[in-house]
Amino acid sequence: MVAKILVVEDNALNIKLFCDLLAAHGHEPEAVTDSREALATARAFKPDLVITDIQLPYVSGIELMQQIRGDSELASVPIMAVTAYSGVGDDERIRAAGAQAYVSKPISVMRFAETVDQLLEEGPVRTADATE
Repeated sequence: MVAKILVVEDNALNIKLFCDLLAAHGHEPEAVTDSREALATARAFKPDLVITDIQLPYVSGIELMQQIRGDSELASVPIMAVTAYSGVGDDERIRAAGAQAYVSKPISVMRFAETVDQLLEEGPVRTADATE
């Protein structure tokens, strides 16, 4: 299955790595480097999955996930969070904001690919705001 995957990341090397991995697995990645443009890009691109960094300038990954969950068109899109800074309570905080999965940087290529596959297999998420 070719999936459309939105990657929100401000680091050019990470964008290249994530997009190359996704493309190598047959997916169609779309990168956004400015988190202020992420929601509009997501609405236009209609992704099957969103992968977002947590530590972003302007709009944090947490805020972006909350915006996605609050958007009627995007509320059911699975989200994978990626961050270099993982501390006590981060997993709960990230999942509470709307992520179905959480991967720490530096990423394990195998874990990254497995998590993407798992989220795509699970399909759209059920949220309180999602329309059936």
